[in-house]
Amino acid sequence: MQRFLFFLFFLFVAASTVSANDLQDLLPPLLSAHPNQSGAYVLDKGEESLLARAWLVDHAAETIDVQYFIWSDDNIGTLATESLLRAAQRGVKVRVIVDDLLIQAPEDFLLALAAHPNISIRVYNPQHKTGVSTQQRLWNIFSNFRAANQRMHDKTFIVDQQVAITGGRNMADEYYDFDQSYNFRDRDILLLGPVAQTMTGSFDAFWNSDLAKPIESLLNAKLAPDAQRREAIYADLHAYAQNPENFAPEVKQALDDLPLKFRGLMDNLAWGPVCFVSDEPGKNPGDNGLGGGGRTTSQLAAALARAQKSVTIQSPYLVMPDGGLELFAGLIKKGVKVRISTNSLLSTDNLQAFSGYSNQREDLLDAGIEVFEFQPYPRIQQQLMERYPKLKEKSPVFALHAKTLVIDGKQLFVGTFNLDPRSANLNTEVGVIIDNPHLAQQVELEIERDMAPGNSWNSAEDNPDRFAPWGKRLKMTFWKWMPMEDIL
Repeated sequence: MQRFLFFLFFLFVAASTVSANDLQDLLPPLLSAHPNQSGAYVLDKGEESLLARAWLVDHAAETIDVQYFIWSDDNIGTLATESLLRAAQRGVKVRVIVDDLLIQAPEDFLLALAAHPNISIRVYNPQHKTGVSTQQRLWNIFSNFRAANQRMHDKTFIVDQQVAITGGRNMADEYYDFDQSYNFRDRDILLLGPVAQTMTGSFDAFWNSDLAKPIESLLNAKLAPDAQRREAIYADLHAYAQNPENFAPEVKQALDDLPLKFRGLMDNLAWGPVCFVSDEPGKNPGDNGLGGGGRTTSQLAAALARAQKSVTIQSPYLVMPDGGLELFAGLIKKGVKVRISTNSLLSTDNLQAFSGYSNQREDLLDAGIEVFEFQPYPRIQQQLMERYPKLKEKSPVFALHAKTLVIDGKQLFVGTFNLDPRSANLNTEVGVIIDNPHLAQQVELEIERDMAPGNSWNSAEDNPDRFAPWGKRLKMTFWKWMPMEDIL
């Protein structure tokens, strides 16, 4: 948190020396000092990742492009929406792409936002919810199962085509440590420079795809609110954001107090080439049914195949896609140490995915892969959650959601790719590959800490399933018998 606040403080000080307090004035000195390079900063904590988005939205000058798999109508989702509306009202062009499967908002609310001249909203692959009846949804599932299961899992946040964030976090309470019962240990990465332009190119490809439909074309025009109702919706959003009961005062205070707390940054950004990897809309042509792979799958597999000493992975779901076990077994035979951090039965939010892992667990261990299963109340929770003192009495579950890969302590991947068949073959994914020993080792240390006793169980020694209640074990056993591995 402290290193990140150093970064925000530097930008604040820079803002005080220019006439306009926006990113177009703040970033050129930084970028000109590192020509043709991109800066990177790992966002490990939920609150620092939330602060990053809030600060960047408030300082955007021209454009904000946002792409998420989940956008909830909970506290954080509503506050994020209000911040985008404020940016649009001061003239910033805002584009939003959200996957159809888990979008949550009343139809008149979505139409009111889309009616703003500076806000455009598109829904990716609307097969399930947006403007789709129950009968049509069922028909979509039965008539084209692959299309109904092909989702946009991308998470990108791009401001002025110069600063961006990608990683595991969606837009909902549990990704920023604000849920009262269940939160995620996740990871994002903040990026400056040319890589943000590459990410904008990927965003544009989705925006212009036939799979991304304007929200107005999907919803009943009769539901569109008139001008008076639109202004009332906007006013309600602003009032919600100003209510201290809805936005923890310490978060706003953290932004206000930055100049009083920290005085530096430059040594905390890692500069160098950053490779953004992304799938095309649709993932692949679909000729191979539920298989087919994709660009992210190929690039990550190629990076893994080059490993010489070690591979350290963090993935909330662990179901080896076709060829995955063979790839890792081959690395181990070459002397490469392979370690994977994933959820336990007690911490997982996805029993179906865990059942696939459970079916493969013995094969993974027999191949020589070291697997560590995250505990639901790990000791590390106290260090990673800024709000832990306020939540500890309710003991919220803390589960893994980070998708990270470190190769040979030199190469780092942070993105949206889960180690499972769905990410390999069905969902579009994004992320960055960075050749930087400092960043790679920093993240590897974080994962090793998550693997340590008190934070995780050793799958080979501790029999972690025994800690789960019998009801959850029974449900998991049921899902193990279901023939659904290709969509896990």
